Parts: sequence; structure tokens; C-alpha cells
Amino acid sequence: MPARVRKAVFPVAGLGTRFLPATKAMPKEMLPVVDRPLIQHVVDEAREAGIEHFVFVTGRNKGIIEDHFDRQPELEQTLAARGKTAELEILAKELPEAGCASFVRQQEPLGLGHAVWCARDIIGNEPFALVLPDVLVQTPGKNCLAQLLDVYNARGGNIIAVEPVPDDQVKNYGVVAVGEADGNVFPINGMVEKPAPGTEPSNLTILGRYILQPEVFDVLSAQEHGTGGEIQVTDSMLALLKKQPFYAVEYEGRAFDCGSKPGFLAANIAYALQRPDLRDDVIDEIKKLI
Repeated sequence: MPARVRKAVFPVAGLGTRFLPATKAMPKEMLPVVDRPLIQHVVDEAREAGIEHFVFVTGRNKGIIEDHFDRQPELEQTLAARGKTAELEILAKELPEAGCASFVRQQEPLGLGHAVWCARDIIGNEPFALVLPDVLVQTPGKNCLAQLLDVYNARGGNIIAVEPVPDDQVKNYGVVAVGEADGNVFPINGMVEKPAPGTEPSNLTILGRYILQPEVFDVLSAQEHGTGGEIQVTDSMLALLKKQPFYAVEYEGRAFDCGSKPGFLAANIAYALQRPDLRDDVIDEIKKLI
């Protein structure tokens, strides 16, 4: 039986330059999808999947994220005085339990691998989930991270969520080379970050949800720079692949790249359409626009 995954790392130190000027003073992770910030959506996914401890790797001007996951007595008192019990219940439900959220600082933007390495002392010698807040995933049943944990609990090792993309788009992503499929699970035998056209090992791209063993920190400690001059988590996984099994899971659902403006806008529409209290009004407004 593999060791239980209790902790998740959320890298939230990025500058969000693609959303300037909106992100000049507000972290991109706090941009709302309907009425919840991006970071809340992915934390909800992790909590629903059974994660107990949430580790946020932050940077300068990201204090609002820490405030979001803390109590705000003045707001709570005002809501209570006005009889806003439903709103109070929402705030209480979304608040992590005391001691279940940790915040560490990435002082320099040295890449995703470096951000993960910054969480090493909090994770310790445990397997952990890595969840990228830029990616939201809608699923018809179990959420994306829960799907990965099902595979991990059955097989152990390291697990990566993947999705197929059109051949002409593969060059924009991290890509896995895989062996024979077992349902929607593939053994991974190679990875490459943004392969040159014609060199792609498959059309299965790395999504932004991972289950990793703690030995990845040993590889990241070498601080080796890869694509773009940054410390890449893909490079560290490729090194670990020589010693441990990796599996790709073609998850069930649809992902939205909220790091891009089209993906972010599509996510707002898709999530609004899932809401019974908003769906009809949103459809009416879309019809008016088109």
C-alpha cells in the first residue's frame, strides 16, 4: 500500500504578466471565475480529493492570498449583524482548519521546479500533490486530482495528468512518451518540454496535476537550469524516471488554461453554466451578444 498523500503544493508566485494591468496590484490567482478566485477553485478540488494540508509557494505582493485563507472578523461581524447566514456559512466552509495551510516564499522567479523545491521542508519525506492554479478542470464525476489519487493508491509511483491535443499544438506543452495503455493509464518512459515539430513522442500533454514522490526534491536540489533558463519540474521528473515508475492518466473532463485570456473567459462561461442560479440568465446574455 503506497504512503497516503496528505499535502498539496500550490505554486502562486508568478507575476501574471499576461493579465496586466489587472494583475498589477492583484495576484492572478485571485482573479475570479464566476464568484470564486482561481486559487479557491483548485484548493476546493484538493480538499474534495482528501488533501489535508495546503502549501502555498508565494512571492512578493501575494499577501492577499494568505489573507483570503484567513478569518476576517470585521466582515464576519457585519454579516452576522445583517443576518447574512448563508454568506457566513460559505466563509466558514471554505476556511482551512487551523494549522492546515502553510506559506513559503520564492524570492526569485526561477521556474516551477524551484517553486516546488521551496516547499521541501514542509512536505518532508512524504508523497505530495502538485496543483497548478492556472488550470481549472471540470469533470462529470470525480475531480481531476481524485482521479489521479485513485491510480496512485492502486499503483504507487508518480502520477501525471495528461490530455491529448491536436498535433500542431503539441510543441507548446510538456509531452510524455508512453507505453501500452491500460484503460486510461499509460506507463511513462520519457518526457520532453515543448518538443520541436516532428520530434513529439506522443500527443499526450502534461496538464498541471501531479502526484510526486519526495525524492524529486533530491533532484531539484541540484538547481540545474533547463528550458528557458529556469529550473524545470519536467527535467526533475525525467531524472527521477530512471529510478521510479511514472504513470500518465488521461483524465475524464475538460481543462481550461486560465493563464490565457481565452481560457480564462471560457472558464467563466463554463462554470457559470454549471450553476442552476445563473445558467438561464447567462444563456440569455450570450444569445444577446451573438
